[in-house]
Amino acid sequence: MNDVPDMKTEEAQPATSDKQLRNEMVGSLVRMRAVRSERVEAAFRAVPRHLATPDVDVAKTYLVEDAVVTKTDADGLQLSSVSAPRIQAMQIEQADIRPGTRILEIGSGGVNAAYLAEIVGKDGLFVTADIDHEVTERAQRFLTSTGYDSRTHVVTTDGELGVPEHAPYDRIVVTVQAADIPSAWIEQLVDGGRLVVPLRMRGMTRTVAFVRRGDRLVSDGFELCGFVPMQGIGENRVRLVLLHDTEGEEVGLRLDGHPEPDAEALRAALVTPPVKAWSGVTLAGNESNEHLDIWLTTVFDNLPLLAGKPAARTRGLVASISPHGIPTLVDGGTFAYRTVRATDDPDRFELGVVGHGPHAKEIAYRLVEQIQVWDREHRGDRAQIQVFPAGTPEDQLPAGRVVDRPHTRITLVCVPCQEEKTLSRHGGTAGKPLRSTAPR
Repeated sequence: MNDVPDMKTEEAQPATSDKQLRNEMVGSLVRMRAVRSERVEAAFRAVPRHLATPDVDVAKTYLVEDAVVTKTDADGLQLSSVSAPRIQAMQIEQADIRPGTRILEIGSGGVNAAYLAEIVGKDGLFVTADIDHEVTERAQRFLTSTGYDSRTHVVTTDGELGVPEHAPYDRIVVTVQAADIPSAWIEQLVDGGRLVVPLRMRGMTRTVAFVRRGDRLVSDGFELCGFVPMQGIGENRVRLVLLHDTEGEEVGLRLDGHPEPDAEALRAALVTPPVKAWSGVTLAGNESNEHLDIWLTTVFDNLPLLAGKPAARTRGLVASISPHGIPTLVDGGTFAYRTVRATDDPDRFELGVVGHGPHAKEIAYRLVEQIQVWDREHRGDRAQIQVFPAGTPEDQLPAGRVVDRPHTRITLVCVPCQEEKTLSRHGGTAGKPLRSTAPR
């Protein structure tokens, strides 16, 4: 008798079809609440996104957290990509797109364009624009191969200028990181229309859903994210100052309008013994620290982002690493940044601070103090971002952090949520509007 196993059974297993992969992807997006509406779910089931990246493994293109880089520059900097399905779904849901909507997409890639074209349908208008002709050509090929070319206008232009010939738009969806809001975007958006844009403020990028109210924009929700930076007239990139440059273990500070650091002093500080201070404030395992980071941004002027490679944490150079960066208080040759440690509750973590440098203890406790203030007075607040025209007088801006850009003045403010206002009307204690009162 032949004891060698028959291999035909394994070989006969059919490969997973792209339709099955799409359905699995959508199932994951629905479970994580990235997809919430039926029209977005239908679009994600319909578009064969793998056709946009034929050189990439089909299964990879349907992984919900995986972006596919499609172009880099000579230094390896990402210039274009197909965003991860979760990020695309998140932005599309933020935009609240409906059949018949008039949409401008700035930053083309093809896949997102197909989703948007699918939702607006034949009665809507869809325009997608990019500064790079290679990107628009690739998008056009994908839209043609998937049958969406008849519903779309693909334009090669600098996104800073918008596309005035098809304006006005009910929605503008930006799929590249922007540091400013060009006036053309506001002018080409109908009053009451929605602009969804990955907006970088003080180093950290959030995809913000704005509603136009006359000459200003008011946020209606935002999510932490990462996107390739805008090119062209509006290019404005974060600058990285390295504190440790051993290959594979790099540590640095990302500067975005922050004061110029004493890099040599901070490099020396990094190798000094760390000082740790704990706040007594805890977060649940699934609770974001994003609102805390906005609060800290409004309090401290000199709060760049600490970035580093995982190997730097493994070697003990830093205690925490985040792909988005960690807000870090810098004072001369001393710096301190947020970290966490486990508690007796396996689902909660205590917030703390690690300091390095000659005044590490003092700076660490300054940061801990503001974590405690946030927990005590602002934890339930709702953060709001508003965009005003450049030149708007100070007395016409809300209290909080102001980020000045060439076209706009961007404000970050935390206000009590509706439940707190209701408590206040009934004699309870409402939270205070966020104002920067701590030493800077």
